[in-house]
Amino acid sequence: MAIFSLVENSSRKIHVQVARQIARQILSGKLSEGEKLPNEVELCDAFGVSRTALRESTKLLSAKGLIESRPKVGTTVRPRAQWHFLDPQLLEWILDLEDTEPFLAQFLGLRKAIEPEACALAAMGATAEQRKELSIIFQKMTIAANTFDYDEWTINDHLFHQTIFMSTGNQFYLPFGNILETIFKQFIDESVEGGRFCLEEHRAIYDAIMAGRSDDARMASHALLNDDNQILSRVVNG
Repeated sequence: MAIFSLVENSSRKIHVQVARQIARQILSGKLSEGEKLPNEVELCDAFGVSRTALRESTKLLSAKGLIESRPKVGTTVRPRAQWHFLDPQLLEWILDLEDTEPFLAQFLGLRKAIEPEACALAAMGATAEQRKELSIIFQKMTIAANTFDYDEWTINDHLFHQTIFMSTGNQFYLPFGNILETIFKQFIDESVEGGRFCLEEHRAIYDAIMAGRSDDARMASHALLNDDNQILSRVVNG
């Protein structure tokens, strides 16, 4: 059963706070697909907000594919297949849940589908400047791994993969270096915690890209993403 609380005073706009609370209930499954939300009066009382603020929040949620409002029917939760998972704000709400593991595990599955080819494309199409940038980042990763600096590793691990997407020469890969910045960082944080740095797997990707060996870059990426030492690899692979 969904439980809502009064909206607190903060720098966030009131309607965004309301939308976030409702979204959390939907994303966590406490409000299921097809379930009808309480009426406007009940929701306004629960959040302590005006009807104007509530309606702004429902517009926001509707734009992300989470709910739909129909006259004489009310507001219901839309099927999961219609949720806009790549919406940056929706991703932030997902990462704000108590249990993010199922979403992060599915994101690892997406990485396995697209990242090896991105590495292959980067090996063929990275510019001299992009290769130089990747080299600097990998040097920092090496230092971080050798000094067991987890914070520095996570920062540069993210930059490493982001730079690869930017080096593909394919504009459709760019959102994975921009829009998914938040979830990449969260995934890398979860993967490193309790695991190892996987420096040699990254080195294989780096060496292949720098040498222009696309097949080797693709295989090295597969090896990294199938690494059993990554916590979330165990979730996906059982």
